Amino acid sequence: MTTLLMVRHGESEANRNNIFAGNFDADLECRGQKQAEKTAEFVAESYKIDKIYASDLKRAFKTGKAIGDRIGMTPIPDRRLREISAGEWEGEKFDDIAVKYAEDYAVWLNDMGNARCTGGESTRELGERILAALTDIAKQNDGKTILIATHATPIRVMQTYCTYGDFGRMQEVKWVSNASVSEFIYENGNFRCGKMSQDSHLDELRTVLAPNV
Repeated sequence: MTTLLMVRHGESEANRNNIFAGNFDADLECRGQKQAEKTAEFVAESYKIDKIYASDLKRAFKTGKAIGDRIGMTPIPDRRLREISAGEWEGEKFDDIAVKYAEDYAVWLNDMGNARCTGGESTRELGERILAALTDIAKQNDGKTILIATHATPIRVMQTYCTYGDFGRMQEVKWVSNASVSEFIYENGNFRCGKMSQDSHLDELRTVLAPNV
């Protein structure tokens, strides 16, 4: 059995400005760095971490590094853990995407499990990428507790897969909050969810995605 702790990055510049980041390399905001440090304290007090992997995008890697600094560990960068590749949406404000790419974005908002970012990945392709990466990491680290510093959509596709056995019902799963901790247990070739979006340790620093995301 392997326990994977998926940590969403702290609040980023893109989050603050209501921008769809995707693979656009937005940095952490000041509050996002503070969130990461609070989550580092929570993780150190609540878990014994054996290894840290992180998306190589700054907002996730710096979140993983804050946790690593707290427990004396260096994150391993892994491109497979990146946010969805958002194609023409990357770096665009959500309000502008809703106008310029109205048809595709309507699917994103109303049937996310069957959506595709214009010129980018579909959520199903993202799900397959994340599932393959986490299965590989889990198999390499049997019996250990591994922290994965990543992004909101990778966590949402995994929660959907664990809950429904497929990625198509993403609309029924909520976004996790910034710097929250979600448990995924890998055992006998299968994943299941543990505690999701743990964020009470953030107190007044807690932030969530805007409703038009």
